[in-house]
Amino acid sequence: MNSKVAVVTGASRGIGRAVAERLGADGARVIVNYHSDAVAAKDAVAAVERAGGRATAVRADVRDATQLSSLVEAAVAEYGGLDVLVSNTGMARPTSLADATDEDLELHLAINTRPVFRALKETALHMRHGGRVVVISSGSTVVAHPGAGLYAASKAAAEQLARTAAHELGPRGITVNSVLPGATRTEALQAQMPADVAASIRSQTPLGRLGEPADIASVVAFLVSDEGAWINGQTIHASGGLF
Repeated sequence: MNSKVAVVTGASRGIGRAVAERLGADGARVIVNYHSDAVAAKDAVAAVERAGGRATAVRADVRDATQLSSLVEAAVAEYGGLDVLVSNTGMARPTSLADATDEDLELHLAINTRPVFRALKETALHMRHGGRVVVISSGSTVVAHPGAGLYAASKAAAEQLARTAAHELGPRGITVNSVLPGATRTEALQAQMPADVAASIRSQTPLGRLGEPADIASVVAFLVSDEGAWINGQTIHASGGLF
C-alpha cells in the first residue's frame, strides 16, 4: 500500500475509521470521508497519521452524486490519483414488510445502494490500473431477520453491483469485492443492540465473541493488497463463523 491513494466513505467512526487507520498503517494516503461530524473526522485523520499514514478529511454526503464526484476528485487533486475505494456507508431502519412504506424503501436505497452505484461509476472514470474496490455489505443479505427486509434488499443490490463491476473493470486489473461483517462492536451497534441479544449472538458465534472493527479492517486490508490481487467478484463473510 506504499503511497497508494485510498478513499474510505463513512470513515469518521466504526468500521470505516478502522479501515482508514489500517490502510494508513499499511502506507496508504487516505481520504477520510465524513457526512457531518467534523470533530470525529479530525480524530480519524489524527489516528491515521499516528498509524503512519497520511490523511485528509473531506466532507461529502455520498447520497448526492455531485458531492460523491467531488470526493473522488479531491483524492485525485490532493494525491494525484485513486487506487483504492472502500464504500462503507449504510443504515438500517427495522420495519416489517407489512408496515414499510415506499418512503422507507427509498431511504434504504438512497443510503445503502445508490452510493455504491455512484462509487463504482467514479471508479470506472478515475481509478488507476490495478486498483481495488471493497463494498462493505451485511450479513443480513444471507441470514433473514424479521424487520430487516428493506435493509437486506438494499445491501444485496449493492453486492450485485459489485459483482458486475468486477467483470467490467477486471480488464483494467481492478478488483471489486464485498465484505459481509457479522455483528461488529461499533458505537452504533452498542447503542442499539440489547445486552441479551449481544449475548445470544456471542453464544452462536463459534469464536465466542462479537467482531471488532479492526477484524473487518484486516479483511479489507488483505483484499486491497498485492496479495489479494487474485480475489475478484467475491463476497467475503467476516463473522467469526456466525454465517
